[in-house]
Amino acid sequence: MSTGTDRVGRVAPYVAGIVAGAAMLAVGEALAALLRQRTGPVAAVAELVRDLTPAGLVKGFIELVGTADKPILVAIVTVGALALSALAGRWRFGWLVLVGLGVLASVAVLVNPGESGVGAARGALVVPPGLATCVGVACLAVLQDAARAAAREGRDATGATGGTGRRRFLVIAGGVALTAVVVGAAGRFAGRSRRTVEAAREALLDRLRATPGEVPAGAQLDVPGVGRWQVPGEQFYRIDTAFAVPLVDPDAWRLRIHGMVEKELELSLADLLDRPATEAWTTLCCVSNPVGGDLVGNAWWTGVRIAPLLAEAGVQAGADAVLQTSEDGWTCGTPLGVLTDDRDAMLAYAMNGEPLPIEHGFPVRVVVPGLYGYVSATKWVVDLEVTTFDAFEAYWTQRGWAPEGPVKTQSRVLVPRDGTSVRAGEVDIAGDAWAQHRGIEKVEVQVDGGPWTTCELGTVPSADTWVQWSTRVSCGPGDHTVVVRATDGDGETQTSVRTDVVPDGASGWHEVGFTAG
Repeated sequence: MSTGTDRVGRVAPYVAGIVAGAAMLAVGEALAALLRQRTGPVAAVAELVRDLTPAGLVKGFIELVGTADKPILVAIVTVGALALSALAGRWRFGWLVLVGLGVLASVAVLVNPGESGVGAARGALVVPPGLATCVGVACLAVLQDAARAAAREGRDATGATGGTGRRRFLVIAGGVALTAVVVGAAGRFAGRSRRTVEAAREALLDRLRATPGEVPAGAQLDVPGVGRWQVPGEQFYRIDTAFAVPLVDPDAWRLRIHGMVEKELELSLADLLDRPATEAWTTLCCVSNPVGGDLVGNAWWTGVRIAPLLAEAGVQAGADAVLQTSEDGWTCGTPLGVLTDDRDAMLAYAMNGEPLPIEHGFPVRVVVPGLYGYVSATKWVVDLEVTTFDAFEAYWTQRGWAPEGPVKTQSRVLVPRDGTSVRAGEVDIAGDAWAQHRGIEKVEVQVDGGPWTTCELGTVPSADTWVQWSTRVSCGPGDHTVVVRATDGDGETQTSVRTDVVPDGASGWHEVGFTAG
């Protein structure tokens, strides 16, 4: 006759696997939400499954279930993962199944096109599935041990243990299951605002009067390794002070313009979209970019010029600055003159023809050609106060950086890369240079301390973008060095004197070494 202990002993391994798998899924989803990732591991696997499925089958599935295709596919992936976990509970090496699921989830999030970041930032995407796998394996080990104890008790004809093993298993399994439910619910709550803002961002696309931007002919040089003249949003450098990216509801967003003005303005996103739009190529760079560094990028921006808004507000005499404030409280001070002259200083709501990425300031950020970002490029901007520099200290000026930050002329060698080897003979030397709002007049390179060679420049639409440059030089076998310098549109050649990024940006010539053989 079968007893309750017998039944628990037979079922316990399956329950152990399911509960461990549920804990793994819950932790992965919660961590993805807390880290503000667009897609959790389960949804990423579902997207991967969809992308790898033949188009005809996908089309038929959508025709069958309609707009419920995505939640159904997520449910199928979830059930499938739990079913495999249940089988893992019966196997001594069942932890390998959970590791396999973790690897699959890691691959799915890494190849997901909706996730942003490069290098180390993209590698961080595997943190949720990686840690979740560790939790799942640990839970499985504990639960399998308890399940084996319950099974041994069921085979004990004397019943000497009095059901202790069964009760222990049920308590452990129940505790882990309850914890998984709590963690999963917390993760959904934490990630809800991110998903809401992502949906609002996608819906905004139809309301924008933004074009994707067409790279000018001749701007992109045909030299392998020189990089893209137009940088996609997901590859654009990101520097800010936000530990958690502000998630701003575009319908609730408001911008206040006040201070030393005749009339205070408060604008919604709809107000901005109703105003004449301006579009421009503008290169942005960070003041903390070292000589030869990569904290620089060029994009096509769409928005509303700031100068007419300030004119509408009526700037009072004596004002010389605008204090910008972000949704998260970050501040920067911008010279009033650069916001009211003829440059395309704008409140940008689109980047490369699409709504701003959340990480780059959605729904609205400030773009000012010719200034480093720490004094101009406020993301998630909500406040512009017309004032004087004497009246405030902004975030970075409080920390020792200069109150005004005009971009210094910079150039860098991208081909060949430092420390690489090339074929001896005619060698391509190429890179880019920038001096926003002054432009680049000339770029020169010097190989092995020899004479300076003037490089060919790509075309540019304005003085507000970087320019790509290239030349060819003859290099015999052995080690070589190449140094680059640029001359801006005012005729000033960048200095060779090396300075640190503090307090107002690095200076100096970029030099790389390579071997020809």
